[in-house]
Amino acid sequence: MTEYLYKLGFGIYPYVALSVFLLGSLIRFDREQYSWRSGSSQLLRTRQLRWGSNMFHVGILLLLMGHFAGLLTPHEIYTQFVTVEQKQLIAMTAGGIFGTICFIGLTILIHRRLTDARIRATSATMDIAIVLLIWAQLVLGLISIYASAHHLDGGVMLILAEYCQRLITFREVDVTAIAGISWVYQAHLLLGFTLFLVFPFSRLVHIWSAPVLYVLRPYQVVRRRAAKRVS
Repeated sequence: MTEYLYKLGFGIYPYVALSVFLLGSLIRFDREQYSWRSGSSQLLRTRQLRWGSNMFHVGILLLLMGHFAGLLTPHEIYTQFVTVEQKQLIAMTAGGIFGTICFIGLTILIHRRLTDARIRATSATMDIAIVLLIWAQLVLGLISIYASAHHLDGGVMLILAEYCQRLITFREVDVTAIAGISWVYQAHLLLGFTLFLVFPFSRLVHIWSAPVLYVLRPYQVVRRRAAKRVS
């Protein structure tokens, strides 16, 4: 029974979540473009927004880049530059710094959303649920740093990297290896998949429209209208 649950949670559920993530985003973009927005509440209250939003977005972007690079880079590539132990220390240090920045920023945003009556009134249930899910994921991530400090050989990191690389390349995953690691890593993985699952139904879809090509856009030529001559 336990083996079946691990197979369901770490072998099947990730593909369900990622399928909903991709197909759900495509369907929503095709059918509900008017809801494809971040839903900014800046006009309602600017206080706390600048610090909270900037810290959250900087932290979350760096965390995502770190996770993708750390988990998806093949072992044979990074060991040409650093050892497994050194990579784990780098991941713990960077994750601790950026995770704390993101956590503080998101906590500010949650406090702002829940304590301001006007913002709370304009917030959908999913708006509140998604920020609480991300907040819980950050807490688990920070706890995992403490757990990692008790095994600095990088063994768990290798298990997680192998699992993620097999997952995205559609190879059979070893759920028994996942069953042998701490609960905090397991919870971190499951909640991460859940965030992918609910992504298309939240305001997070605006991430797809991030203006990453903004700096490469062509110049916009603006001409002034000539003043009308008075005869």
